Amino acid sequence: MNTPAAPRILVTGFGPFPGAPENPTAWLVAQLSADPPRGEGIGTFHAEELDVEYASVAPRLSALGTRHAPDIAIHFGLAADASGFRLERVARNSHADARPDNTGRLPPSARICAGPGTLAATLPLDAISARLAAAGLPVGFSDDAGGYLCNTVFVLSRFHACEGLRPAMSGFVHVPLLAGQPGARAGAMTPDDLLRGARLIIAASAAAWCRP
Repeated sequence: MNTPAAPRILVTGFGPFPGAPENPTAWLVAQLSADPPRGEGIGTFHAEELDVEYASVAPRLSALGTRHAPDIAIHFGLAADASGFRLERVARNSHADARPDNTGRLPPSARICAGPGTLAATLPLDAISARLAAAGLPVGFSDDAGGYLCNTVFVLSRFHACEGLRPAMSGFVHVPLLAGQPGARAGAMTPDDLLRGARLIIAASAAAWCRP
């Protein structure tokens, strides 16, 4: 996996969905796209917003993979019950707890794609956690990315289920509602915290890739 070449990095977030008219990950990818991270071995970088739709997400990921050929894919999504950065350790190949998407539709099958029931994230989660904690940002781990589009994207990316998208390192990070958003926790992270933490996650992933 490790290589001296600077990695191509893809970051994704989601648009709004029922119950979350303002998705902080949409704001995040817009900020990262306008001012891409640099240094620490980061090569080409792209940040993209995904629609919250089962039917469109796989074709969209395939198109992004074909266009950018990322070595590292870092996917962000909203979890209203999160208290900080939640690093997802396991992609679960199941739609068992699926909820209707923005079109009101459910996925057509119980399994997300062909393949095993689970796969572990390949991002350097311990190094990411250490960087976030050292920066004073809240961070934790999870073994269940839920039953919505967040887990779907995690599975599609990690299982290499979309033509063109074959990242050697892939994972998912849930983030909370931000300070000032309806339903946010007391003492919630600010937009600046979110952006700062995302840049640390990207830097830690690039550093792990480039490490001899």
